[in-house]
Amino acid sequence: MANFKMKFCRRWLLFVLLIPLSSVLCFSELSFITEPSDVTVLPKDPAVLDCQAHGQPPVTIKWLKNGVRLAESEHLQFLPNGSLYIPKIKHTKEDSDEGFYQCLSQNRYGAILSQRSRLTIARISEFVLHPLPMVASQGSVARFSCAVISNPPASITWEHNQSTLPLQTDRITVMPNGVLQIHNVKLEDAGQYRCVAINIGSRLKSKEVALAVNKVAGPKPRQRPRIIAGPQNTTASLHQTVVLECVATGNPSPIISWSRADSKPIDVYNAKVLGNGNLVITDVNSKHSGVYLCRATTPGTRNHTTAAANLTVLVPPTIVERPESQTRPRAGTARFMCQAEGVPLPRISWLKNGEEVHLNGRIKMYNSKLVITQIIPEDDAIYQCMAENKQGSVLSVARLIVVMSEDRPSAPRNIHAETISSSAILLAWERPLYNADKVIAYSIHYMKAEGLNNEEYQVVIGNDTTSYIIEDLDSARNYSFYVVAYMPMGASRMSDQVSQHTLEDVPLRTPELSLTSHSSTDIQVSWQPLPAKISRGRLSAYRLSYRTAVDNTVKTVELPHNCTEHLLQGLQPDTIYLLRMAAATRVGWCEPSAWSSHRTPKVSSNKVPSAPILQLEPLNCTSIVARWQTSPGSVAAQGFRLCYHEEGQPEQPNILLQAQTYTHTISGLDPRRKYHIKILAVSEVGDGYQTDQTISTPGCVSARDQLAAAPPPPHQVTVFTSNSSAVSLRWSHPAFAPGKAVSYTVRYTPVGTHNVSAIRYLQTTKQSVMVQNLVQNTRYEFVVRLHVDMMSSPWSSVVYHQTLAAAPGQQPAGVRVTLIEDDTALVSWREPTEPNVIITHYTILYASQKAWMAGHWQKIQREGSHTMALLEKLEPGNVYLVKICASNRVGDGPFSDIVELAPRRGHIHRSKNPRHSDHFPDTTVFSDGLYHIDQRSMTGIMVGVSIALTCIAMCALILVSKGRPRKSSSSKVIAAGGSEGPRAGFPLPGECHAENVEALIPMISEHFKDAKGGSNIVINGVGPVGGNIQSKRWLLFNREILNPPEIDAETRASLYETGKTVLRYDEHLGSAPLPPSSREIIFGPLHSESSHTSEGSQETGDSGHYSNEESNEEGSNPSTSQSSGAKSLGSNGGTTIAELKQSCRVKNEEMLSHPHHHSAPDASRLCGNSEDAHPALYASQAAIS
Repeated sequence: MANFKMKFCRRWLLFVLLIPLSSVLCFSELSFITEPSDVTVLPKDPAVLDCQAHGQPPVTIKWLKNGVRLAESEHLQFLPNGSLYIPKIKHTKEDSDEGFYQCLSQNRYGAILSQRSRLTIARISEFVLHPLPMVASQGSVARFSCAVISNPPASITWEHNQSTLPLQTDRITVMPNGVLQIHNVKLEDAGQYRCVAINIGSRLKSKEVALAVNKVAGPKPRQRPRIIAGPQNTTASLHQTVVLECVATGNPSPIISWSRADSKPIDVYNAKVLGNGNLVITDVNSKHSGVYLCRATTPGTRNHTTAAANLTVLVPPTIVERPESQTRPRAGTARFMCQAEGVPLPRISWLKNGEEVHLNGRIKMYNSKLVITQIIPEDDAIYQCMAENKQGSVLSVARLIVVMSEDRPSAPRNIHAETISSSAILLAWERPLYNADKVIAYSIHYMKAEGLNNEEYQVVIGNDTTSYIIEDLDSARNYSFYVVAYMPMGASRMSDQVSQHTLEDVPLRTPELSLTSHSSTDIQVSWQPLPAKISRGRLSAYRLSYRTAVDNTVKTVELPHNCTEHLLQGLQPDTIYLLRMAAATRVGWCEPSAWSSHRTPKVSSNKVPSAPILQLEPLNCTSIVARWQTSPGSVAAQGFRLCYHEEGQPEQPNILLQAQTYTHTISGLDPRRKYHIKILAVSEVGDGYQTDQTISTPGCVSARDQLAAAPPPPHQVTVFTSNSSAVSLRWSHPAFAPGKAVSYTVRYTPVGTHNVSAIRYLQTTKQSVMVQNLVQNTRYEFVVRLHVDMMSSPWSSVVYHQTLAAAPGQQPAGVRVTLIEDDTALVSWREPTEPNVIITHYTILYASQKAWMAGHWQKIQREGSHTMALLEKLEPGNVYLVKICASNRVGDGPFSDIVELAPRRGHIHRSKNPRHSDHFPDTTVFSDGLYHIDQRSMTGIMVGVSIALTCIAMCALILVSKGRPRKSSSSKVIAAGGSEGPRAGFPLPGECHAENVEALIPMISEHFKDAKGGSNIVINGVGPVGGNIQSKRWLLFNREILNPPEIDAETRASLYETGKTVLRYDEHLGSAPLPPSSREIIFGPLHSESSHTSEGSQETGDSGHYSNEESNEEGSNPSTSQSSGAKSLGSNGGTTIAELKQSCRVKNEEMLSHPHHHSAPDASRLCGNSEDAHPALYASQAAIS
């Protein structure tokens, strides 16, 4: 009863302790363990689309086909693990299972959608290209081709007179793309040819066509090389095989070579030449994209011809910047970043709980960034960034947690807006009804009411006013406004929204003109429509004015508002004309632009190049990029002449450009200036027609709400790596008046952090700074701002930089060495707790004391994911020293303190009680490498030795005085053991080794009764063992033995069996088992019948192969092969190890007090297999398939 109470209390305590642990280990967010992938099946075949999700239960999984949710039925079965099983694929015109499938996983926190999986039904369409008959001359090249649409791709073979041709010989080449090439055609090649397409679904044959071969008499004349079948532009998916064909003729036969137009080397590992010059690239990826050149050269000459083709490799999308989960207060703002790569460029969209995000005034998407303003409780959800292109889709998950706060003010009331002008609106409101006295500020939010994805602006003002004038608005536009009140503990709800429009105004400026001439008597005037911010209302008309440079008479042409070009005709040749334009709204006309000049061409009988088509684009506030192209059919140009000048300033010298140049960057310009750019083509017959165009450079600084213009930010910010924890930052300052005191502020923070304390600032007066104390292997963002004249510039553009990885700085923790066999030890450890450290492998050094003194270590390595290893072929009786270090590509970390393993001599039996050595933090290892014994340890050793000698002396006296009974008892044991005598590894009968008594004495039930009527005492050569003789001071050990659940790694290792046991180190006792696979759910669990009959080596879960020859040898040993007697006595008997240990201390007088003995079991029974006595805890037998 006492034992039962102890078990119950301990189990209840364990349950109480595991309750909080289970709440920690559960997942609050959802994630997919397995997502469905593309699959191709035959009609009427079964199909399984795998989907397994993990998260806080209950987790439900639904399926969608082409975006529509599926209902479970006999045809569509949802497996318990979430996968979709279709027993029989349908494929008819009315109903087909072909399409795109996705699984939707949901729990109480939200829902996530899996990647898109395509189910395709295998088929081959009719031939889209049949081979054509042809006639070839003897010794020339014959070529046939066919094409078929197949899924999966079909393999193509060719038949000659209905006999299959080999894929490749010296003369015949069958290309993977369906092309047949026959070089050095012979007369016997004539006949009927057809191609055969085969895939898993069907087999299809093309039409038969004839090849006629003409016999050639006499020698063939010399011919220059000619490519008769060159490479074609090809688009391929990732990992496909691409064939670039190149067939050339000539006499002598030309040599085919390949190169890339960008001079990069061709991949020699994946590319090979097939046949007489065809290039085949297997397993293509993005680096194989480019232009490939096939060159056919006559041997021994420079005569050659080339053909080119572009290879484009389509790449599925990958997300390079993933969104991060965020916790935001109500009325706050959340920003989710997402960047993806792929070919073609992926399209990014956002999902909320598995459905597309509905964009509105609060929720907007800027490029690929999702911004949620004025967060409300309904925004608490799981968001997914989905990047997709033609090659597939990929998703990344982030969660938004909305934190609610109490005692917040109510929303501002009675908000209203009034228009002041074409660029300003007055906004007014009343204070909140509740907690108005706690308001510390108001936040005004406004945005354009028309259009999608408009940016929202925010202005924060104090609590001393309830009105504000919003300026710098666009004219003739509608705006929406709302106000939020702030107090120290949070923000109020947003007020009601109000809309108001600004007034129209005259256009801010006129369009930029582009002037060209197509003849000597005309000027083509064209322009781009004004953007809404510039037009400041709806345009009503344009006015074009022009005159000659020598005549003040101005001619005017009014044009409708939707006109973008006009041709002036009947002009004088070789004359400079001045032109300008004005634009009008309903309010009135704007100021006309400055005069632009253009010279009409001279009258010439020679045909000169046409005017280039010019395109100008501001690169920044001081640079303009000019791009142009020649008109179709124009005379070939030998070069181009470009000039530019600021409006009202003289022209700059001409810039001469090469004929192959079609772009030029004009730098060193002033912001907010208008520039005139002219370009013409130059040829042998003279200068071509000229193109004139004007463009304005943008401003560098936005002066919103600033009385004085702020200085521009630093530019050319550059980061240089110093080491794993420091970088050097440099930048250039903008131009400003000399003699002013200038300082800089550098801000740096880890990318994606939401912890304000992680943001760091540095102040400096120099243009460089060393940033130290960074975290290794971490991506940081750096920005710089300038301070001058008590003003600060905006922050510079963000520069990202990843710090270098470093070698591990900490040693592996918890090093533990356990002896599991006489010559095998298990080493286990925990990985270092250092953050952001990548560990690629561990190095284990071990040596016996003798080898260690000589400086000889044995070395083994394990992958960074492993935390256990086996030390084999140890010499029994030697003391071994073990130390471990973690390593990566940068270097090795520090070694752990040396751990000592001391196998004990004289115990070679297969005891399943391992002797182990732990690595404790207080292990003393001195710098000389030797272990020093302190005074206290020496005193303990001396006392122990003295006690041992005293016990031996007492035992000797007792044996002498009781000699006759001992001899009688001992003779029984020797007789039972056979004629072998005492075996090595077992104590003699006179020795009391309590620590090994569990291995020497079989487990006998405490209810065992002697057939002769004796007691339940077990007798061996030592004396009585077991029975009811026990001391109360051993009850603690008795309880521990009777309650095996608290068994640690030492007990787990004690059940190790060579070749059968898979080692496992359990960090968390409560970890959930892996879910069964879909195949196991459908077809039942997989069984292995050969797990106990295989020979040779078995593979453990950690460190390789271990032979079970030793166990086989043990099985053949007579001393260990007989265990039936032990089993007959019952397993897990009531006789405990503590009782057996105690019996070794019983006095000899008590041994002789029993007149009747049970005969002791023989030696083979005493050392029999103890598996029946100890269940295999924390070990699993390896199932060998």
